[in-house]
Amino acid sequence: QVQLVDTGGGLVQAGGSLRLSCAASGRTVSSYPMGWFRQAPGKEREFVAAITWNGGRTYYADSVKGRFTISRDNAKNTVYLQMNSLRPEDTAVYYCAASRRYDSSTYPWQYDYWGQGTQVTVSS
Repeated sequence: QVQLVDTGGGLVQAGGSLRLSCAASGRTVSSYPMGWFRQAPGKEREFVAAITWNGGRTYYADSVKGRFTISRDNAKNTVYLQMNSLRPEDTAVYYCAASRRYDSSTYPWQYDYWGQGTQVTVSS
């Protein structure tokens, strides 16, 4: 079984930066594609970014492309989301996820393990 713990959220002003971390325990996720999703109040969970098992390819939602960077350190069993030039519309709970079967999927139902989420609030 895999446990994921999301950390690094907080309150930041528009234009600022945050770095989210997702630490895995219980079992290595080094062979799993990983993703970040977010969910704002009253909205569905949406795809943010994904990375292949070895970090060779990354994928981004159009809304964050050029501002966010997903990366991973398999030796530390950790995935990161560097968020720059944050906007108020980026405010949401951010979740990391691991998939056993699908490579870099944008669909939340194709992920098997989820972190508990970390709140990101961007003030204008």
